[in-house]
Amino acid sequence: MASGRPILIVDDDATLRQVLAEQLQVDGEFTPHQASSLAEAEERIGNSNGGFEAIILDLSLPDGDGRDLCQRLRQAGAKMPILILTDSDVLSDAVRGLDAGASDFISKPFRLGELLARLRAQLRNFENSDDAVFTIGPYQFKPAAKQLLVQLDNRRIRLTEKEVAVLKFLYRAGAKPTSRSILLHEVWGYNAAVSTHTLETHIYRLRQKIEPDPNRATILLTEGGGYRLDPNGGK
Repeated sequence: MASGRPILIVDDDATLRQVLAEQLQVDGEFTPHQASSLAEAEERIGNSNGGFEAIILDLSLPDGDGRDLCQRLRQAGAKMPILILTDSDVLSDAVRGLDAGASDFISKPFRLGELLARLRAQLRNFENSDDAVFTIGPYQFKPAAKQLLVQLDNRRIRLTEKEVAVLKFLYRAGAKPTSRSILLHEVWGYNAAVSTHTLETHIYRLRQKIEPDPNRATILLTEGGGYRLDPNGGK
């Protein structure tokens, strides 16, 4: 669970939070965190050092309006997807939420499958934007710029297009190992000329770039007949 993509759920309904958290952590894709109020949410966001990749935010909370928090986050420069939940289907509420910077607006009751699909869609859009930045080990991963930034000394590591694609797919996969065949299909597409040797060569080159000790991988791991990315490795 610890290596899934961190998501913050902000809602004063404890049962709903728990159900969402359980669904989000299925297969290790996400690591859900919870808050029951605006104050608790802001504390968790501050302590995360910008580490949440998305926020699921209720509109009506005991200490205020979720849209106000959304607006404050956007004004502070936060770029991650923010999905606002509401008991209302009034159009003006949705417009206010979007004006405050919400990425999407979902009325209760909703189907969990729909919420998860819309969350993943927003994350995919974000990943392909110039604003996307993810933490992998001691690096900030910027897919659009095709580079890793070493946070300690601001050194930049250039990546090829395929290296970016491999890292993005493994990052999305969370704690679940990805088989070589799936990774080949997702990154290279259907191409009979591409072999597992091609993939292994790219993995080798990536490890030379990102592992503190390429001979003892702690970030890009070989596991379960494939590979897994540990965003907390290498620290």
